[in-house]
Amino acid sequence: MRVFDFDGTIYDGESLFDLYLYSARHDPKVFRYIAPVLRYAVKYKLGRATLEQMEYGVGKMTEGYLAELSRSKRVASVEQLVDDFWDRNYSRIKPWYQPESDDVILTASFDLTVGEACRRLGVRNLVASEVDVETMKVTYLNFSTNKAKRFRELYGPDAVIDEFYTDSKFDQPMIDMARHAFMVKGNTITQVK
Repeated sequence: MRVFDFDGTIYDGESLFDLYLYSARHDPKVFRYIAPVLRYAVKYKLGRATLEQMEYGVGKMTEGYLAELSRSKRVASVEQLVDDFWDRNYSRIKPWYQPESDDVILTASFDLTVGEACRRLGVRNLVASEVDVETMKVTYLNFSTNKAKRFRELYGPDAVIDEFYTDSKFDQPMIDMARHAFMVKGNTITQVK
């Protein structure tokens, strides 16, 4: 099986951040959620926040953001906003990526957003952060070491990853699990294992 990180790997950019910006065009009130999420992410990358603090902060900010969108009179529904977002941004899927039937997309982004891209790509296997669409609560963040842990929970300890593609060394646990691993920068793919 082939496993792909999504943002920065097969999608040119950070889809969640791009969705924030896209949604702010429809309802500028959501801008207040961008800075706190970025602050948590920077603190984590600089080693000034633990994974638990990151999960808590990003989870709470995302819940507030999604609740704001779901209450907005300017947005028909969060699901419709996501669909419209992918109508405009689907072309940012990098041309080198050609889906295969057993591909797995493994991402820190939310199932609510990346799930629509996967549907359009024909990819059925998605391991992502999770949102309960009824309550708009974040139920799981698939970030850092959680990625490898969640992958093993879903596919079993003996699942063989033939190829893993990422744009980040933060995915080292997945690189370690794969037979072959590739680092993606733009449209340049370099084998690292």
